Amino acid sequence: MRFWAREKSSMSSSRKVVELFYDVVSPYSWLAFEVLCRYRNVWNIDLKFKPAFLPGVIYGSGNQPAGMNPSKLTYIVSDLTLLSEYFGVPMFRPSDLSDKDTLSAMRFVTALAEKEKEGDMLVERVSRELWKRKWRTHQDITQPASLTEAGLKAGLSANVVKEILSLSKSQPIKDKLKSVTQEALEYKVSAFNLHLCTLCLAHQKIFVVEKYNKMSLHIFPPFLQCFGFPFIVCQVNGKAKVFFGSDRFELMAYFMGEKWMGPHPNKPTAHM
Repeated sequence: MRFWAREKSSMSSSRKVVELFYDVVSPYSWLAFEVLCRYRNVWNIDLKFKPAFLPGVIYGSGNQPAGMNPSKLTYIVSDLTLLSEYFGVPMFRPSDLSDKDTLSAMRFVTALAEKEKEGDMLVERVSRELWKRKWRTHQDITQPASLTEAGLKAGLSANVVKEILSLSKSQPIKDKLKSVTQEALEYKVSAFNLHLCTLCLAHQKIFVVEKYNKMSLHIFPPFLQCFGFPFIVCQVNGKAKVFFGSDRFELMAYFMGEKWMGPHPNKPTAHM
C-alpha cells in the first residue's frame, strides 16, 4: 500500500514544532486547524496533527461539556457564526451536539495517522472532510459507510479506506487514541518562571507593558494542564508553551518570534 509523503525541507531540523491536539467534534479545533495549515510555511513550522478524543480530556481534567451550560451554549452558537465568517471557514450548528459520536471517526483518523508515517497530507484531508460533514453539511460520521465516503472524498482509494476501517477497530489503534488523549492530559509545562504579560491591543499591534517572573502557589498550580481542545503545544529552541483555543495566534506568534497577519496570511486561500 502506498501513502503519500510530504517532501522534507532541508531546513526541517531548524523548524519550530507545533502540535495540535484535536477532535472533529470541536468546531474551535477546526478553526485552529485551518489557520495553522495556512501558517505552516509562513511561520516555517513543523505542524504535527495529534488526533485525540475530547470527552476523555473533558472528564479526565474535571471539566464539563459546554452543552451542560445553557448560557455558554447560547454564546457559542453566536460566537461561531461570527468566527466562521472571520476565519473563512463556513460552518453551521448541527442539531445534535453530542460529543460521543466521534469515537469511531477519531479512531479512523488515528489509524490513518499510524499508517501514514511520513507526512500527514491524508490525515489533514480526512480530518477536514469529517469536520465538513459534522459542522457544515450535518452528515453522519459514526457509521462505516459515512467514514468511507469521507475517506474517498479526501482522496483515499477504496482499498485503503477498507484497510483503515479494519485497522481502526483493532486494539492497538484503540490504545493509540487513548494514549494520545492521555498525552494531552499529562502534558505538563511548568508554570514557574513563565513570563506573565499584560497585553494592550492597539492598532492591531501587541504591546507588552508588564512582565512577572514569579507565580504564587496560592494562585497558580505548579503545571498547566489540558482541559479542552484545541490544545496547541509550541516548541521553540527547547522551550515549550501551551495554548488553548482558536484565539491565541497573536501570542503564539509573539512566543515564536513571528508575525500574526490575520486569518488569511496568503490570498487566495486554499479551497475549503
